[in-house]
Amino acid sequence: MITRPLQLSDKLRPPPRSMDALFYVNVVLLGLFFALFGSRFVLSPGIELLQPEFSLPASEVGGRTAVSTMAVISILGPNMVFTRDGRMSFSELEVWLPTQVARGGEQDSRLLVRADARVSAEDIMKISNVATMSGFTGVQLALEKPQNPDYSGGP
Repeated sequence: MITRPLQLSDKLRPPPRSMDALFYVNVVLLGLFFALFGSRFVLSPGIELLQPEFSLPASEVGGRTAVSTMAVISILGPNMVFTRDGRMSFSELEVWLPTQVARGGEQDSRLLVRADARVSAEDIMKISNVATMSGFTGVQLALEKPQNPDYSGGP
């Protein structure tokens, strides 16, 4: 009586002795849902890759962590690219990048792309393709965290 002064456990209903019909209905509906829609919709939604031979990129630097870059651009949004020569659009950048490769000579030319968190992956890939076609041997990407005040920064 001292450890349980209200005797609440005496007022609870006893646990059911058998499973009711609702349990079996739930199991059948879940099985039907898995059978009709497949596990790709139920278990793990994700991004479908357009190239089935996708593999992680390999680095030719062989363990070195620091690689020098020849040119640096900053992207703050669509058609907002900043270089050391000023603000440019994507079309102006297509003309500017080959001049940077020509200025660098025959050395290993890499481009450093500093992108804001709001920049879409499509824009980053577009700039990467333009840089590769311009003659850069590699593109390094540096992303910034979002600046939202409610962002906790944790996983």
